Amino acid sequence: MKVVIMAGGQGTRFWPWSVKDRPKQFLPLVGKGTMLQQTFNRFNKWLPSEKIFVVTSKDYVPLVKEQIVGINDRQIIIEPMQRDTGPCMALTALNFLKYHDDEPFAAVPADHYIPEDDSLPQIFELAESVAQKEHAIVTLGIKPTRPETGYGYIQADINQEQENRVFSVKAFIEKPSIIQAEKLLETEGVYWNSGIFVWKPSTISYYMKKFQREIWEILQGNWDELDSKYDLLPKISVDYAILEKASQIYTIPSNFYWDDVGNWTAWDRLTQKENGSNTILGDISLLSTENCIIKTENQKAIIIGVQDLIIASTKDGLLVCHKSHEQTIKQIINKNQTI
Repeated sequence: MKVVIMAGGQGTRFWPWSVKDRPKQFLPLVGKGTMLQQTFNRFNKWLPSEKIFVVTSKDYVPLVKEQIVGINDRQIIIEPMQRDTGPCMALTALNFLKYHDDEPFAAVPADHYIPEDDSLPQIFELAESVAQKEHAIVTLGIKPTRPETGYGYIQADINQEQENRVFSVKAFIEKPSIIQAEKLLETEGVYWNSGIFVWKPSTISYYMKKFQREIWEILQGNWDELDSKYDLLPKISVDYAILEKASQIYTIPSNFYWDDVGNWTAWDRLTQKENGSNTILGDISLLSTENCIIKTENQKAIIIGVQDLIIASTKDGLLVCHKSHEQTIKQIINKNQTI
C-alpha cells in the first residue's frame, strides 16, 4: 500500500502561530520534529520512503522538500490552489491512475498526533485488504474518550461485522452539540471520525463519476492546464462529496492513541502544564491566572488576573480569545484575508 499525507491546509484555527506562509503542519507543535516530519516518520518505520507521498498546494512545495530530505518530485502531488479535500482526493486518485497505478493508499492528515504504537502496521494492512474489494472505502474509527464537539463521528453497524474488527458504517454524524456528544460517548458502536481513509484510486474515480461528475471531468479534461482550471472546482470536503453517499464503506475500530492537533485546545491537551492549570510557552510571568493557554515569541509577557483565555503573541499578530469562542477563530481569519 501507499500513504498520501494531506499537507495543504492553512491551519487558521492556530493563528497567529500557524499562518499562511508557514501553517501548522510545518511547525513543531508537539513532540520531536514538525507535524509533517512526524507523520512521514510514523509510516516510514514500516513502509519504504518511496511509498509515502505528500499532497500539498504549490506554495508549500519548498517547505515539503526542506522538511523531508530526499523526497522526489514524483512523491509530491501539487494542488494549484486549495479547494478542500474533495477535489484534493480526486486529484490524488487521478495522479495515480494516469500511471495505471491502482494500489490502495491511505489518506492521512499531516496534523494528527499518534505516539509510537506497534499496532499501526497491522491495522493498516487490514484496512488495505478490505480496500481491495470493489468500490470499498475503509475508515479508521477512534473510541471517544470525552464528549468532543469539534470532531465528526462514525456510527458502525455492530450487527454487520464483515470480518474480524471490520464493520459496515451505518452513518456519519456531523460535529455535535455538547448534549449530543455526551450521548454519543455512551452509545455502543460510535467512534470519532479520524479523517484517515484507505481506498483504491479506482474507487475514488467510481464515486466521483457517480456523485461529483463535474469535479472528475474538469480534472480529467484539463490535466495539462490545471493551473488555470482548478479554480473551477467547487470547494467541498471529501466527506460531503462521496463518503456520506458511498454504498460500501467500512470502519475499523482502532485503539491507538490519536489526537487531531487542529487548534489551541488540542495543543493544550497534549502539552505538559508548567504552571498550575495554565499551558505556557515563552518568557511569561503569571499572577492570579488560571486555565489559560499562553504563547509568546521574542518578547516578555505579564499576565494578571484572567482565566479561561487563549493569548498568543507572535511576529504575525496577537490573539486574545476566550476558550469558549475558539471555534470562531477560523471564521474571522477566513473573512479577513489580510490576516
